[in-house]
Amino acid sequence: MDSFGSDFSAGGSGGKIDTGTIMEQVKVQIAVANAQELLQRMTDKCFKKCIGKPGSSLDNSEQKCIAMCMDRYMDAWNTVSRTYNSRLQRERARM
Repeated sequence: MDSFGSDFSAGGSGGKIDTGTIMEQVKVQIAVANAQELLQRMTDKCFKKCIGKPGSSLDNSEQKCIAMCMDRYMDAWNTVSRTYNSRLQRERARM
């Protein structure tokens, strides 16, 4: 059990866990996971919408469709994110 505890004190803090650092690391991991999910969903939705017959290359119309689909998806994601963040700020201000 002693080796388990030593992993947390390796930072030279005398065995104390720096919760601020851990929280920042968790926030970064969440942001990375959200970005990966965004890309995966966008890829899935735009592929299904724009690619009729998968092949070795994309024709011009498929390329345009994918570009427009990704732009619209990102615009919608950004709009929802801004709205959600502003709502969170309003809710925090009420408390």
